[in-house]
Amino acid sequence: MEEKITRLGTLNTHSFSAHLDRVKLKTGRNTERLWIDYPEAVAIVPFLSENEIILVRQWRYAAGKETLEIPAGKMNYDESPDKAANRELLEETGYIANVLEPLVTYFPAYGYSNEVINLFVGKNLEKKGDLSAIDEISQIQIVTPKNLFELVLQGKIMDAKTIIAAALLQTGPKIP
Repeated sequence: MEEKITRLGTLNTHSFSAHLDRVKLKTGRNTERLWIDYPEAVAIVPFLSENEIILVRQWRYAAGKETLEIPAGKMNYDESPDKAANRELLEETGYIANVLEPLVTYFPAYGYSNEVINLFVGKNLEKKGDLSAIDEISQIQIVTPKNLFELVLQGKIMDAKTIIAAALLQTGPKIP
């Protein structure tokens, strides 16, 4: 167990806070820990049909490239995970899911962040909007579950939440 001695500094943004703490290790040695306080998030594997999954293409500034991934985003503080999942799905694809099933909840990077991602499967999708007013998504792309896994193995998908979803779809029980 590590014990916090003092907070050395904090950077606050509209989306998260980064903290630098001085901590005491179980051996008695002191060191520093940088950690990010990040809101809970959601990700959705949206099944348009039994063999069609909607993915989104978007520019990721930190990676310096456009990525292909499942829809996802931060939860608002007053939202439940399922409401956030449908909001993000609508914002990024123009669809809502009439059925949302929890798949898994996980820490994507607990070595330096307290973020938790709630991963859902969305079914019985209904078109409710379009992408004309969306800044972050350049297009949607439809793939099969098998193709999703192949894109991961080919290195064309490098996003962790999408890789987790693809692996679970490939190895887990039949979802749709």
